[in-house]
Amino acid sequence: MPARQQVSPPQIADQVDRHRLYELAVQSPSAEVDLVDRTFRMLRGRSARLLREDFCGTGAVCCEWVRRRRTNRAWGLDLDAEVLDWGLQHNVAALDEAARARVALRQADVLEPQAQPVDMVLAMNFSYWLLRRRSAILSYFRRVRESLREDGVLFLDAYGGYDAFRVLSEERRVSDPDGRDFTYVWDQTAYDPISGRLQCDIHFRFDDGSGLERAFSYDWRLWTLPEIRELLAEAGFARTLVYWQGWDEDDEPDGNFLPVETGEPDAGWIAYLSAEK
Repeated sequence: MPARQQVSPPQIADQVDRHRLYELAVQSPSAEVDLVDRTFRMLRGRSARLLREDFCGTGAVCCEWVRRRRTNRAWGLDLDAEVLDWGLQHNVAALDEAARARVALRQADVLEPQAQPVDMVLAMNFSYWLLRRRSAILSYFRRVRESLREDGVLFLDAYGGYDAFRVLSEERRVSDPDGRDFTYVWDQTAYDPISGRLQCDIHFRFDDGSGLERAFSYDWRLWTLPEIRELLAEAGFARTLVYWQGWDEDDEPDGNFLPVETGEPDAGWIAYLSAEK
């Protein structure tokens, strides 16, 4: 009798969804919507209603926005049809019928004019750094300004610190509600100080030794805060504020971002910006 062929158990990496892992490891739609909703009210004295999320990916923030109030509407724009389809199937489909009617994910170029004016535009997760040429990012900021209502606001995030200019790898343990906790790896693979070009990868690694290597890859320009603020002013925005994260008693980030005039020269920091039309 021939020997039975042993079948290896399936590896975790073969069973997981990279978009879901990304949302678990990288995004916090609830905290992000808290920030922009509160800040818009502080700046404009009213609540925003219509939000546009540029480079929206899976549209998680759009979906969180329409959950907040029955008057809220959201558009998400992205060029990647595959990630938009995932967002429609997993995030938009999870909304109730009324909320689904108030969100739209569209395959579109953020550099193209958008017809209907909006209260706020978000470009988060450093996504606008895909625009590596100065002319391209300036054109984008001008397009955003044109698409905002008279009291509209653009929200951005940025990161920096001296570690941002280095080749390095950082790991963080992430809890998975399904019980498959994993390690998130942020890999800065190359930085060119002449062009400012920054190349990064995200990997996911699992307890059975399997992993998703280069699950996501980015080819960015590392834009600094002075450059971003100067470009926003050149694009015609009236005022730009920078929001810096505080620290708790254990010297850990507290998640509370406040407007500041000066920042700390830390190895690594994350900040938000608001640009008022």
